[in-house]
Amino acid sequence: MPLSDAPAEPRLRDLLAQRRFMRYWVSRLTGGLSNQMLLVAIAWQMYEITGSAWDLGLVGLYQFVPALLLTLVAGQVADRFNRGHIILGCFVAQAVASAVLWLAAVDGWLHRELLLALSIVLGAARAFQMPAQQALLPLLVTERLFPRAMAFSAGGLQVSVMGGPALGGFLFAAGAPVVYGVCLGLMLLACGLMLRVKIAPVAPSHEPVTLETVLAGVVFVWRSKLLLGAISLDLFAVLLGGATALLPIYAKDILMVGPWGLGLLRAAPALGALVTSVVMSRWPLQEKVGRKLLASVAVFGVAIMVFAVSTSFWLSMAALALSGAADMVSVVIRQTLVQLETPDEMRGRVSAVNTIFIGASNQLGEFESGATAALMGPVAAALVGGLGTLAVALLWGRWFPSLARRNRLTRD
Repeated sequence: MPLSDAPAEPRLRDLLAQRRFMRYWVSRLTGGLSNQMLLVAIAWQMYEITGSAWDLGLVGLYQFVPALLLTLVAGQVADRFNRGHIILGCFVAQAVASAVLWLAAVDGWLHRELLLALSIVLGAARAFQMPAQQALLPLLVTERLFPRAMAFSAGGLQVSVMGGPALGGFLFAAGAPVVYGVCLGLMLLACGLMLRVKIAPVAPSHEPVTLETVLAGVVFVWRSKLLLGAISLDLFAVLLGGATALLPIYAKDILMVGPWGLGLLRAAPALGALVTSVVMSRWPLQEKVGRKLLASVAVFGVAIMVFAVSTSFWLSMAALALSGAADMVSVVIRQTLVQLETPDEMRGRVSAVNTIFIGASNQLGEFESGATAALMGPVAAALVGGLGTLAVALLWGRWFPSLARRNRLTRD
């Protein structure tokens, strides 16, 4: 094709002109802010009511277990029903939870068992929401716009992760009912926006629901070496290199910056990720994406190694911000490949597998960091984790050559 006749590369403003996508993006942003505020408020109230670290841990456990048990089922649901309606139903469930918490806080009947019960509701809603959200995005934009859309969507997620806890903590000073009331308002706004995201109806599937169909996403990923390499790369990189669980130790005993410093350290990776997502929305990756994926994981490992040995607060902040930036490059490439290499009728189930891998890497990664820190000390644990991540990047380049050789995100 002559150069003059080639289709122009889509621009960021072309993405912003997609009304369905923008409604979805704002609904995900407001719903994410509400969810993050809700999680912070529930944890704070639990500790305020019981004063028990065990009960505080149960809040996280009660949210995680339903998500783990229901995710494969949720992937099957996302492939059989309208994904927009599934997301809307999850928003409604979280709005109801916010309303119950608001009423309980106003009338004074908030108690431990209610917080645990609603934690289960939030975990179950997340189990169905995540695969549906991931599988819905390719239906809202063209394939050429998809890399920009993925980066832009990931940026909105980082805004909610950064802003939700901070806003929730700020509002809690005015009282628990204020926090839960704002959560309810944001979630209702998310519901209203999702109602206006029109999705073509899904053709009803006549395939019977069996163990084979539920596990079809696992089988599909296992048979596709490209997807297996991309998804497992994230699992082992975060499993080995995640340093989140060690941040309180570094803040208190190594950097000696106290709680305020801990808050900044926790925010640094998200800040790096947010800046990178904005850059990638404006200038998406064009070529050699496989090598860049492996390089981003290697940079993540090096950043964690720098953080491990740093005794300077600002150098540690910079290293963590770099780790977040590298992780965002990895996230955008992996998520884009997963969605574009999967047939639409399988996207829900494959997204469910991806969700399990992400959840396992984060949860097990924190356990691995704590266990190795108890065995060899925090500095050695973080250093070994960074080295392990660097080794994973090198090994995956050899073990998954189709991933390393991938040139473009789109299938041009």
